This record gives sequence, C-alpha cells and structure tokens, in this order.
Amino acid sequence: MSVFSIGSPFIYLVGVQGDSLTVLQAPEFVSFQKGDWPVSGEKIPDLVALTMGFSIQEDLSWPGLQAGPLFQRPRANVLVVVRGVDSLALPQSVASYPLENPVPFTLDSVAETVHSLFAEDTPVVLQLAPSEERLYMLGKANAVFEDLPVTLQQIRARLSQDGSVLASLPLNSLSRNAEADLLFLSEVQVLHDITALLQRHRHLAKDHSPDLYSLELSGLEELSRLYGQDSPQYRDATAILASVLQKFGEDVYALYGNSAVVEVVTVKTFEVPLTRKSRSILESKQISNPGSPYNLAYKYNFHYAVVFNIVLWLMIALALAVIAVSYNLWNMDPGYDSIIYRMTNQKIRMD
Repeated sequence: MSVFSIGSPFIYLVGVQGDSLTVLQAPEFVSFQKGDWPVSGEKIPDLVALTMGFSIQEDLSWPGLQAGPLFQRPRANVLVVVRGVDSLALPQSVASYPLENPVPFTLDSVAETVHSLFAEDTPVVLQLAPSEERLYMLGKANAVFEDLPVTLQQIRARLSQDGSVLASLPLNSLSRNAEADLLFLSEVQVLHDITALLQRHRHLAKDHSPDLYSLELSGLEELSRLYGQDSPQYRDATAILASVLQKFGEDVYALYGNSAVVEVVTVKTFEVPLTRKSRSILESKQISNPGSPYNLAYKYNFHYAVVFNIVLWLMIALALAVIAVSYNLWNMDPGYDSIIYRMTNQKIRMD
C-alpha cells in the first residue's frame, strides 16, 4: 500500500487550483457531485480519508462527495499542492469546487491510518516537498523511491542526465541557468520520475493495501515573486505545469487500473492563522491547562461520553452490589442461613 500517496487498489485524482479543488480522476464508485459547494482547506485531509474509505472523527457535512460502496476502496490517493497560482487550465476534470480558508495542512493523519491498518502489507507512503527538501517515506516507498532525487542539488543534477524533461518541454522564456526557473523545472522532473518508477514497479498497483502520495510544489510561487504574474516566464510555466499535471494524473490513474484518486490543490498563498503572544507563565497564576494561555478546558474528546458512561454505571453497579451484600450479611441468621453453624448445631445435638 502506498501513501504519497501511491500504491493502493484504487486511486483518486483530485485537483485544487488556486482557491478551488479540482478532481482530475476518480473511479466510478467514488461519486463526486458537480456543484459550487465550497470546501475548507483544513478539511482536505478528512476528504482524502473519506475517498480512501477511512472513518474520520468529525462528520464532513459536504454534499460534493457521496457515500460509495462499503467494500470498495481506491488503490491509491495522490494529492499535489501547487502554490503561487490562482487556477490552472486543466483540460479534463471530474469536478471542481471553491476552496475556502486555505490554511496549511498535511496528510499525516491519513498516513498514520494507512500504516496502522495495513502495517503487515508494508504500504507505500510518500510525502515530498522539493523546495523545502522535505521527504517522508514509509513501507515499500523506501525501496522503490530510494533513488528519487529529493534535494535541490540532486534534482538539478538529474536535469542534466538522460531522460531529463528539458529535452521534451517547450521552455520558451524559461532559462536553464536561473535559480527560480530551475526550481520549477526540478519539480516537473520529480513528477516525471515518480511515474517512471511506478511503471518500473507495477506490482505496487496490484497489492491489496492503498497507497498515499503527497506532493507540494512551490516553483510557480518563486517565479511569481521574481518575475511577476504578468511575465512571460510565469505564463509559460503555468501552461507547462497544467499540461504535466494532466498527464501525471492520467498516467497514475492508468497504472492503478482506473482505481485511483489524484488531487491537485492550487493555492496562491496560504493563510497563516494569526497568533498572539501571551505573558510568561511566571507572571501569571498557575492554570489548569498549560497548553492554553486563556485557562481554557482541554479539547473535547469524542470518546469522553463512552468512557464516562462505562465508569459511571460500573461504579453504580458495584455500589449496589456492596449494599446488597452488606444488607444480607447484617440480617443473616447464623442458625438457619449459614451451613457452618447449622452443621455445628446438628453435631452438638448428636453428641
């Protein structure tokens, strides 16, 4: 099983562009409804979990995704986050939805669920952010993607080797020598290498554990900051990325036997929640919850009601049992109710 998410019996392709979420590919049993229902950025991990057939703590009251068959789940889920662009001209998609509250998010919770449920099958979990040189691999991903270039230095060296995307892409105004241009092209190279490695290890798409892939691309954000959104470099890069992502989704979908979901999230800028510095704990009185500067209660746990009822009724049952036993012992007649005294009395009479 793979989480990159690559490697599960079914794969979903979903795309989020700018302030929108676009589903590129999805199997028939994963029903995305067309409409303008907004989805919050912080709910995307829950949406990914539901498409893979996993349960979530809070119900997602969003009509864009309908319940599917109980015994069918996609073999893989691929989520690509594109930063620095409002929207991408993706030629084909299943559905597209507005994106609200685009806060930073991760698929760590989904990856943990995949690993815990399919630990014996060693699923593939791959999370990669080339611009930050951040990589997380789990299960079979360690063996399959061990040669995948992840640092900027490795990826730039890969661009000069055989099979580089530079030989097939229409660079136009993009330069092979500019740092920002190379960052964007290196991210395109990573997408190409991932599909190439999957084609080389097709057995990953045939196992019974789902795969998860998570990619974060920020090359467009750097181009926008350096050249501006009206520059020819930015326009050419946007057109190249839209074409590459469309082909990437189609290739992954085909590799998993039309049983995959691929998601692309395009966000111009992430909204960082505002924070407020609190006074030192030495300047204030001790509070019940050290993690909250406002003396708030701990976050509610959804298992609280169950645990509370178990403890409550168990204590009541034990208390009633103690009362009943104590009452019977207090009112017991040793001569009639106790077999010890009864036999002793009979022995005395016989003597």
